[in-house]
Amino acid sequence: MTQVGVMREERTYWVYVLASKRQGTLYVGVTNSLERRIAEHKAQRVDGFTRTYGVDRLVCYRGFGEVTEAIHFEKQLKRWRREWKVRLIERDNPEWSDLYIEMMELPPLHPDIAAALAEHKRRVSPASRSEDRDP
Repeated sequence: MTQVGVMREERTYWVYVLASKRQGTLYVGVTNSLERRIAEHKAQRVDGFTRTYGVDRLVCYRGFGEVTEAIHFEKQLKRWRREWKVRLIERDNPEWSDLYIEMMELPPLHPDIAAALAEHKRRVSPASRSEDRDP
């Protein structure tokens, strides 16, 4: 038996962490469009905390298939101690790089973005890490 009109759109819901700078002010949010939401933060179209404190560097994000899971994790993360959030960020992004730049890797709209992306790639490539080099 076929159910008519019960098609579910596959969606990803994102929990994200923004920072003002390395080790700076943190903000945790949830959205169904990470690219759009971060662009809004960067353009300072979001009134409130992030605009007031200049928090627009995407330093960590995680995707969920269900909105309830994403909201649950967002609420949980907001209750975490700062040191736990820092550990989460630094596990995958030790340099606190702006991950939005990597997301927008399609032809950069401005030369400064291209330069920032190239610098980020140079810093995180295995060849640039001294601990990975032979003595």
